[in-house]
Amino acid sequence: MTALDWPALMRLGLRQLRLHPRDFWALTPAELLLMAGLEAGAGPLTRDRLNDLAARYPDTPKGTPHDDTNGLRSPNRRPRGAPRPSGRAGGAI
Repeated sequence: MTALDWPALMRLGLRQLRLHPRDFWALTPAELLLMAGLEAGAGPLTRDRLNDLAARYPDTPKGTPHDDTNGLRSPNRRPRGAPRPSGRAGGAI
């Protein structure tokens, strides 16, 4: 494990990035370096990366054994065209 140079990180965050101490201490070192532009992120999503993600995490068609909704709509959603509730709870008093 590499030791962190906290004085240098504090100078970077508090002086150069002008972060409030509360905000500085809420960041992880990786987030701080990313804000400073010192650590490369994953980069843009290219077609190759998208294809790799699609191969690793394929979509499951609705109604298959791995789909927990079995092709049904959520019980909390009203069907299209159904009237909206009046906003009153319960029935007539």
